[in-house]
Amino acid sequence: MRVLVFGGTGRIGSAAAWDLALAEEVEEVGLVGKKEEGLKRAAARIGSDKIRLHPCDAASGDVREVRRLMDGYDVGVFALPDRRTSYRALEAAIDSSLPAVDVLEEYHRRPDAHETEGLAIPGGMTPVEYGDFLHERAEENDVTFLDGMGFAPGLSNASIGRGIDLLDSAEAATARVGGIPSKEAAANHPLRYTVTWSFGHALREYMIGAMVLRNGRIVEVPALADRETFVFEPLGETFEAAVTPGMPSLLYTRPDLAEFSEKTIRWPGHFEGIDLLRGCGLLELDPHPFGGMEISPREFFISVVGPKLQPLPGETDICVMMNTVLGKKGGEAARVDHRLLAGPDEVAGISAMARVTGFSAAVAAVMLGRHEVKEKGIVAPEDGIRGAAYERYIGELEERGICVQETVRAGV
Repeated sequence: MRVLVFGGTGRIGSAAAWDLALAEEVEEVGLVGKKEEGLKRAAARIGSDKIRLHPCDAASGDVREVRRLMDGYDVGVFALPDRRTSYRALEAAIDSSLPAVDVLEEYHRRPDAHETEGLAIPGGMTPVEYGDFLHERAEENDVTFLDGMGFAPGLSNASIGRGIDLLDSAEAATARVGGIPSKEAAANHPLRYTVTWSFGHALREYMIGAMVLRNGRIVEVPALADRETFVFEPLGETFEAAVTPGMPSLLYTRPDLAEFSEKTIRWPGHFEGIDLLRGCGLLELDPHPFGGMEISPREFFISVVGPKLQPLPGETDICVMMNTVLGKKGGEAARVDHRLLAGPDEVAGISAMARVTGFSAAVAAVMLGRHEVKEKGIVAPEDGIRGAAYERYIGELEERGICVQETVRAGV
């Protein structure tokens, strides 16, 4: 099996490539990135003779070149930084009949209309029509596009789907997920946070409304609504969580739920800091006049603060998940919980977020290559990674030290 990784020079893409290079059934891993120097550095970190380098600009380069690359591979992994680039790669994959996984916080069948990050919807189409158009094209070309298949969305979606399947009927589900610095590292940085993925994309989620299920209906709530404080038992630490738009596919794939929301986990105090920044207008995108120029407050903020949020030498991060599904089993109230606590792979030098997200995508890509995911079109994690496929997927992650604790309790 040959696997092509777009975004192979980034943290998530290179982690996926590192894991893929260790898989016996993978004979070649192609890395796609804008600059050859970055590709060479990523290949040196991975240290495998299976790696092939493909300098190519997936964002604005010749789409024909992208398709030619895809024609030489069996499966794709997209770890691209923004929606515009991700959708561009998706369309090329559909045209090339390349099955692929994508880790963007997006459900490509239902594009988010907020802050499009340059996403171009074809003229005459609504975002919903565009999503359906892509899904139908993928089905026609017999392509499986396993969507949002990282940590959250991805592993978290699959576990929520698993919780629903374990009950006779499910009524409510809450996903709580987060990639955060260790407690010691958090104290050294503004907002008690370090950058583990795209900082700009994280800030976007703090500013846009999120879609949730309330009383069986899809409604929009303000960014960072429904905050809660909880104790995460595996650590004995208190965290905060607030609604973000990170797992939208469940709104459409599990419409029988009365209640559903996804919440981002942070250390206490983080959201208070974000509130201050939002109130001051520093997270706005619209240009602001300054010194005879116009600048985007958010872009300026990222340029100033982003470097201060980079991990210092020796600092580590953790991935935390606490998902809950409520319903009935055997005629009585029941609850399913899935918990995850994962740290970095310090031997390989891979952060916790890159490890959980990248390895999840890599496992799913190999499963696609084995034809273990049968659905076609744009497929949500909770639909593609289900039943026997879920058991295989979780088992593969456990072999990598990423262990999900499952608890089913009745009478609660």
